[in-house]
Amino acid sequence: MGLTYPEDLAAWHRWQRSTHRLRQLKAALRPSRPAPMVLTTYGRRPRVLIAVDSSSPTSVSALLEPARHFDFDFAVLAAGQVPAASREPSNVETVDPETPVGRMEPATSTVLALGSYLPVGARAYLLAQRSGARFLVAQHGLMTPLAPPLPGDAHLLAWSAGDAAYWWSGRPGTSTVVGSQLLWDAGSSPALEVDPAASPVYLGQLHGAELPRRRMAAAAEAFCRQHDAAYRPHPSEVDRLSRWQHRRWERKGVRIDRSGRSLRDLDAPVVSVFSTGVLEAAARGVPAWVDYPQPPAWLREFWQRYDLRPYGAEPTPPPLRPAVEPAVAVADVLRSHL
Repeated sequence: MGLTYPEDLAAWHRWQRSTHRLRQLKAALRPSRPAPMVLTTYGRRPRVLIAVDSSSPTSVSALLEPARHFDFDFAVLAAGQVPAASREPSNVETVDPETPVGRMEPATSTVLALGSYLPVGARAYLLAQRSGARFLVAQHGLMTPLAPPLPGDAHLLAWSAGDAAYWWSGRPGTSTVVGSQLLWDAGSSPALEVDPAASPVYLGQLHGAELPRRRMAAAAEAFCRQHDAAYRPHPSEVDRLSRWQHRRWERKGVRIDRSGRSLRDLDAPVVSVFSTGVLEAAARGVPAWVDYPQPPAWLREFWQRYDLRPYGAEPTPPPLRPAVEPAVAVADVLRSHL
């Protein structure tokens, strides 16, 4: 199995828009200019440009953690203020998204991004094409069929050889397996003593488009009620429909975890459908499982690819730990491309 849209980014964008029709309608009724980007330069002659579309923990882990190991100057182009780096910036300026590419971005030889499917990554990819810079894509999460396609001339920094093959989906492309800094950090955290028989925490994924929302909600409710699990909303579950769903569950006796605790602070077993949090918990030694009634073929394959164990079986084993810290490995790859 592989991606639904292995090389057609325009088709992937059409699918994305189809899943957010209400958002698209509001945007059409109240059009606004694209938000400005922030270009932060570290050093006088940046040789690497990092494109940051999101300040989520997974993005920061994949894109900015490697900068701690840079011995060369670099720059960060971000959608908003970039999280603090390991050194003081030499310059910070605002970039108008409508400014021609190359007018303000630094002359770099290498670009690091999550892909070319979001505004900052798309701008950085266009810059790489026009300047001849190498475009490197860092994997930041688990791979599902609806992941966006890779640019054909990208070099992929993958978590595993299996993920690289899945993301390229039969296309010719180059890759380097570096591992996951997110899972490395999880495995480096002190393990908590957790009773496998304790009431689990269910990691919500109502925002996920891979499965029908109604079925996701039904699966979550059934599991929580049957196993006295607390439902932990995903940080993206702040829209009106999600808040309504949470209140409805509470009226039916489902506990909603509104503590805001990070995954690393959870002191209970973890269950989800296909959340990266299951592997994060397993890396910390916390009992973790997956659950979904009558999983489709792609989800069964997904569970097998990441060795995720169904609830009721032995807990998911910790992911293999690479010999070199992934952030160091990414920095080494970037250095080799300079």
